[in-house]
Amino acid sequence: MTTPPDILCIGSVLWDMIGRSEAKMHQGADMPGRITQLPGGVALNIAMALARFGLTPGLLSAVGRDVEGDALIHACEMRGLITDYIYRSDDLPTDKYMAVEGANGLIAAIADAHSLEAAGDKILRPFSDGSLPVPYKGAVALDGNLTLDLLGEMAQSPLLEAADLRVAPASPGKALRLTPFILARRGTLYVNLEEAGLLCQTAFATSAEAAQGLLDRGAVRAVVTHGGAPATVGSAEGLITQTPPEVHVARITGAGDTFMAAHISAELKGRDADTALHDALEAAALYVSGETRI
Repeated sequence: MTTPPDILCIGSVLWDMIGRSEAKMHQGADMPGRITQLPGGVALNIAMALARFGLTPGLLSAVGRDVEGDALIHACEMRGLITDYIYRSDDLPTDKYMAVEGANGLIAAIADAHSLEAAGDKILRPFSDGSLPVPYKGAVALDGNLTLDLLGEMAQSPLLEAADLRVAPASPGKALRLTPFILARRGTLYVNLEEAGLLCQTAFATSAEAAQGLLDRGAVRAVVTHGGAPATVGSAEGLITQTPPEVHVARITGAGDTFMAAHISAELKGRDADTALHDALEAAALYVSGETRI
């Protein structure tokens, strides 16, 4: 490897198995549609989107030394991602994610990231073997598929004390794993309305209320989305709220990751806060409409 990464993406790198139907669905529904297998996982989705925006991301994760893992590493490299830092396990299988989507949104999903959790701090070896500089001073996108213990360690770690941390929970079920970053007053949190409510132990009606609630709880900076409703960026400088463009929804899985990547990319390129949020909402809308290639 000769090219240093523009940003590190730490977290889940796996295969997405997505079933999509054009019809509205409910629990127990059996509908015609399409089933696709694509590279996925929050960290990988963010990295692939960052690459589309012209950046060179490096991945820190765990991938098995199995057929699925070899194919996944190859798929990542074909997309311009740096895979040299990935921990390849001899005894852990490559992780998977399965989701069913209808015209009315996500119906159900199961994330099997047990290998990433089992690998633990082995995924951070590039910081101790000299592969990456310490303390790391660049941008880092981190997802909540890591264990709470490891996330708590990273929130306090001198390895990342100088990094521009961007953190997402991966799913509402893992929202509380972001608590260490609130307590440590570190990083920018990227959450949806439900995840913000879980972190604050309350319910919010709007993204602006949620962003302010996270700031009041101790977050340094929060970016809160709410589907097609207005999104808000909150910091000590105040709140910025914008409404996403209206589009036909063709897909959902990966939309939040695309939004986060577009927002990070815009800010790394020097866009101001208003423009960065606008660019991110536009990119997410294009993705949801199906106009952006994966």
